Amino acid sequence: MLTNIRSFSVEWGDCDPAGIVFYPRYFEWFNACTAALFAAAGISSHALHDTYGLAGIPMVDTRARFFQPSTFEDRLTVESELLEFRRSSFDIRHRLLKGGVLAVECLETRVWAVRDPDNPSRMRSQPVPADVIARFKQEA
Repeated sequence: MLTNIRSFSVEWGDCDPAGIVFYPRYFEWFNACTAALFAAAGISSHALHDTYGLAGIPMVDTRARFFQPSTFEDRLTVESELLEFRRSSFDIRHRLLKGGVLAVECLETRVWAVRDPDNPSRMRSQPVPADVIARFKQEA
């Protein structure tokens, strides 16, 4: 499957009073990395909504393991990989590296969700389109 790599530097505002990255920031970065992974497969956020009628890809499970802290001005690299597609859900792994060493690993399960036609204020799962799956497999 496709892997996308994104690098960035830790900004002052990413850090807590102890000078280390405040843990929710990692989840914000991983969410942005998920969008970048889809973009690398040729599916922009606009295409997700305009082409596929997607309401979103909500996270239904997430877990992270923290191995070492990151601090202001650290240069970080995130390797994001779509691990598996199921009928209407999929798993993504993010590996955040600091100086080439694993600092944080995050696993996400997300659901392909559309607006429920019976109640548009709600979402419901829908099978992941075959052409979306094919884009990730052809990029491998």
